[in-house]
Amino acid sequence: MPSATGSASGSAVPATTVPVPAPAPTAPAAAPPAMRIYTFPDGHISFSYPAGWSIKTKPGPALSQEAQRNSFDAVITDQSGQEVASVLSGTYGDGAAGPAKRTVLDHAPVPAINDKRGEATEFGFAYDEYPGTTGPAHYFMDVRRASEFLAPVDSSGSNQVWLPNGILTASVIFGDSPTRQAFTSPGAAKAWMGTEQYARLKALLLSLKYS
Repeated sequence: MPSATGSASGSAVPATTVPVPAPAPTAPAAAPPAMRIYTFPDGHISFSYPAGWSIKTKPGPALSQEAQRNSFDAVITDQSGQEVASVLSGTYGDGAAGPAKRTVLDHAPVPAINDKRGEATEFGFAYDEYPGTTGPAHYFMDVRRASEFLAPVDSSGSNQVWLPNGILTASVIFGDSPTRQAFTSPGAAKAWMGTEQYARLKALLLSLKYS
């Protein structure tokens, strides 16, 4: 009678090892640009900017010789030598506003600047269209009171922020002046928002600080 128990016959088949490919090398993340800090001569307003850029400080507008001592205009130039932004401190308040339809493309709080009238401030990139005119939209990128970007507005408003030492204005320069037409369409403006230059200018404005 055959045995009810037994062992498997034949030789064992060795297990095969499937080689696991080594992970593909990943490119190192680009290091952020080294930053410098600029502080105005009176020691109140400061901001960060890329180390490859430069700043020229000149007297800002003032109503008297005494006021001129504390009025400064810091013009920021990028690595190509182009003037890209202007920050004024202590300037007297002036300017005019009119009816406008505003479209905000980007905005964010500026945490270390508060208007002395009790309102927070915002960085913003936007454009205004003027009713009853056929001219191009006005694009601007600057720092304003938060209500200029967060609430519906029907006026071109002002980018003057009131601080204890005077007026602050901080603007990107498009072309050769802050008010020169910059983009042919909202699509062109939105495309520029994806560039490194846009990111650097936004970071500069967001870094503004009053002490």
